[in-house]
Amino acid sequence: MAQVTVRFFARYAELTGCDTAAVAVPAAATVNDVLDRVRETVPGARSLPPRPLAALNLRQVKLDTRVKDGDEVALLPPLSGG
Repeated sequence: MAQVTVRFFARYAELTGCDTAAVAVPAAATVNDVLDRVRETVPGARSLPPRPLAALNLRQVKLDTRVKDGDEVALLPPLSGG
């Protein structure tokens, strides 16, 4: 199992009621697997969009990117404004 820290920003932090959460996922998990686990374990996370922007260790990645123990996944809401 891999322990991954998930960070929530802006609206996503409001939905979940927290800035960070730690989740355990299988060793061969992807960012999408982390997102699925977050939806199962973090209150309010089921309201997250199906395909949020994600960063892995400060680099924007696709949801099929693999994670490893100790990684940090950030879920980023879309930005708007001008």
